[in-house]
Amino acid sequence: MNCRRIRTHYGLFAVAVPFFFFAVPAWAQEDAASLYKAKCAVCHAADGSGNTPAGKKLGARDFASPEVQSETDAQLIEITAKGKNKMPAYASSLKDAQIKELIVYIRDLAKKK
Repeated sequence: MNCRRIRTHYGLFAVAVPFFFFAVPAWAQEDAASLYKAKCAVCHAADGSGNTPAGKKLGARDFASPEVQSETDAQLIEITAKGKNKMPAYASSLKDAQIKELIVYIRDLAKKK
């Protein structure tokens, strides 16, 4: 393989990699929706409001709130992975990619309000 061809492949890689990390395909959104329903909705509600009996008792935050919206994706990933206050940690039961997909999903929930 000559150098020109290698540069072309690396150039395509450099363009494709950032897109891969920020664009969530439809199948991943479906998986994130299923994960959300299984792991999050009992406290955070189907709409992300936190308006459930468990959510009220535990102080689950509304994803559309200014407090949550001001947090970066990295902060939300860390909270989901390590837990915070009464929220359990999910790093041992979910893969990093699943946690990232959940963050994209909850951002979308907040936009729908």
